[in-house]
Amino acid sequence: MTFSHLVTTFFQNHLAAERGLSANTIGSYSDCIKLLIHFACARFAQQPENLDIGQFSRELVIDFLDDLESSRQNTAATRNQRLAAIKTFFHFLAGNAPELMHLNETIQAIRQKKIEHAPPPSMTLDEVGAILAVPDPCRLLGVRDIALVQLMYQSGGRVQELADLRIRDLRFETPATVTLTGKGNKTRVIPLREETLAALTHYLEYREQIGLHSEHLFLSIKGQPMTRFGIWRRIEKLATEAACHCPSLQGRRITPHVFRHTIALHLLESGSDIVLVQEWLGHADLRTTSQYLEVSIERKRAALEKVPPPEDGREGPAESAQWKQPGLMAFLTKLSRGVMLRTPASATRNTGVAMPCAT
Repeated sequence: MTFSHLVTTFFQNHLAAERGLSANTIGSYSDCIKLLIHFACARFAQQPENLDIGQFSRELVIDFLDDLESSRQNTAATRNQRLAAIKTFFHFLAGNAPELMHLNETIQAIRQKKIEHAPPPSMTLDEVGAILAVPDPCRLLGVRDIALVQLMYQSGGRVQELADLRIRDLRFETPATVTLTGKGNKTRVIPLREETLAALTHYLEYREQIGLHSEHLFLSIKGQPMTRFGIWRRIEKLATEAACHCPSLQGRRITPHVFRHTIALHLLESGSDIVLVQEWLGHADLRTTSQYLEVSIERKRAALEKVPPPEDGREGPAESAQWKQPGLMAFLTKLSRGVMLRTPASATRNTGVAMPCAT
C-alpha cells in the first residue's frame, strides 16, 4: 500500500466514514498532515507522490514540531494539537500496515510540550465598545462589521460557527435568537438583545437595498461568504484601528476567540451560573469553562486587595483583609439551584455594547 493511498484512506474512510467527523475537524487534520508532508518533501527533496512511509521516523516528527514553533511561530498549545493529529494518523497507519506498529509506538511515545497555565485573554466593555466605534455606519462594510462584532461578542460563537451562519439561523420574532452549529454538528440557541438584533436587521436591509442576495449571513466585499480567515483578519484590523483611540488595546492581539473569552468572563462576573455559561459557549466539558471562573475569582481578589479594611476601633494594627475562595459546598449549592444568566443593568452604559441576556 503506497503512502498516498494510506493518506487518502485515512481521510475518506477513517475520519469521514468510520468516525463521522465534521468537515471542520477533518480540515484541521488535513492542515496538519499537509504541513508534515511538505516538511518531509523538503527534507528528502522529493515530491509528495514519491514519499515512502519508511522515510518517516520519530526524529522527523520531532523536527517537524520544532519547526512549527521556530519557523511558523506556533505556540506550544498549537504544537500539541498538531502532535495529537499526527498520533491519530500513525495509529491508523499501524492498524492497516502491521509493519508500521513499531514506528507508531515510537511516535505515540512523543510527549506533549508543557504549557504554562495562563488566563485566557479578554477585554473590558469599554474596549469592545472602542472596536465597535471603528466601522463606518454609512457604508455596507461598516454596517456589516458592526453586526459581526455585536453578534460575535454576544453569542460567544466560534469563528467557524459565525462563518457558517445562514440567514435562516436567525429568529427575528420575539424571543429573538441565533442558532449556532458547533463541534460535532451540535446546535445551541442563543438569545439576542435588541441592540444586536437591530444591527443584524439594519445590515440585511442595507444588503437588500443594493440588491445583494445570499443565504449566507456575513458576506465579503465581493459578495462571497466570509471565511473564518476573512473574519479573523477583519477583527484584527478593527482592533488595530481601535487601539489608536483606546490605549489599553495597544500592543495586544485581538482575535475572534478573545471575544469568546470576553463574553464568558462577563457572564460569570454578572452573576451567571457556570453550567449555563458552559451551555452558552457549547463546551463539552465543564472543566473548560471553569478557567473563566478562576479568572473571575482572581479579578475579584485583586479588586478586594485595593480596598482598605474597615477600622474596628481597637488599638493596634488592623488585621489585613484575607481573600478566601468560595467553599466547595457553597459552589455546589449554587449549581444545584440552577441560577439563571443575569445581566447587570449597567452592562451597556456608555459603551454601545449589547450584553447577552437569558430567556
